[in-house]
Amino acid sequence: MKHRFIKILSLYVILLGSNLQSQTFNNLFRTRDRQDNLEDFDLQKFSWGFYLAGNNFDYKMVLNPTYGMDGNKNLVESKSTYSFGAGLIGKMRLNEFLDLRIEPGLHFVQRDLTFNTYDHINDITNNGSTYNPPFTPLGEFTETDSKKIVKSTYVDIPILLEIHGDRWYNSRPYAAAGVNYLMNLQSNETSEADNSVNTFRTTTHNFGWSAEIGIQFYFSKFKLTPALRGTFFTNNELVQDKATTPPYWTPAISVMQTRAFMFVLKFE
Repeated sequence: MKHRFIKILSLYVILLGSNLQSQTFNNLFRTRDRQDNLEDFDLQKFSWGFYLAGNNFDYKMVLNPTYGMDGNKNLVESKSTYSFGAGLIGKMRLNEFLDLRIEPGLHFVQRDLTFNTYDHINDITNNGSTYNPPFTPLGEFTETDSKKIVKSTYVDIPILLEIHGDRWYNSRPYAAAGVNYLMNLQSNETSEADNSVNTFRTTTHNFGWSAEIGIQFYFSKFKLTPALRGTFFTNNELVQDKATTPPYWTPAISVMQTRAFMFVLKFE
């Protein structure tokens, strides 16, 4: 009798343990009864939010083979720096899988340009090459002359078409692409000064395109979206120095275009 009781008790413990294990498994991984946050959020025709961005801006340059290159050696270098930005989000729902977004923002940017052109251009002048316009060489090339700090403040207005998949639990992947208008508030485009007095000039009005991927996470009170975005300018941003300025600087560059990579956190 005692042994029979022990067998029944052992069987009961095993069945109870199996039942508890099954319940725990279902609670963690069930899909039918899992609570969805903000179920009606994406059904709104219009919604809004804001974003914060960590940026890396750089210049993509095509150098002039006469002034900007010595054989295969590039005489102008661009160094990117990390910066930040912030902006607003406006969304219009088009259908179940497409949204139209406008995300105006402000980005504070600094890039460092190094010009190692002094010796090369003076050699060209001394050799009497006919393709060089006459100019008065500088007696020395200081660090201020060779290193230009280019600061920019961009008002960025991207219009993005977003395509997304179905929600999986409380998340949803998406991809977006679109066009940008970017106004540089520190361009110095209309300044009478140029690099001869340490003023580097770029264009004020710029255009580009952007591509973005991310995952939208739904919480009880808001939607959080971490994303990666690339923005690429399509116009030449360089404003050439005056004709009377020695060709140590802007004549060494034929085309200069911004390319930016951003890590974006969106709150909606």
